[in-house]
Amino acid sequence: MIIVNLDVMMAKRKISSNELAEKIGITQANLSILKTNKGKAIRFSTLEKICEVLDCTPGDILEYRKETI
Repeated sequence: MIIVNLDVMMAKRKISSNELAEKIGITQANLSILKTNKGKAIRFSTLEKICEVLDCTPGDILEYRKETI
């Protein structure tokens, strides 16, 4: 399973959801979907913008965890 740690990076960079959504050009609702791990996909262009604004790498945001049964 892929875990999105976007909220962690946002807290480290002290940036609000509104500010990040505005800077990367997506809606607050779509950003919320990403932050709550409810998204099914993310465009590379969006991921690139997030990394640019937060000064991080995709590995700082995305984490793989093996699902336990």
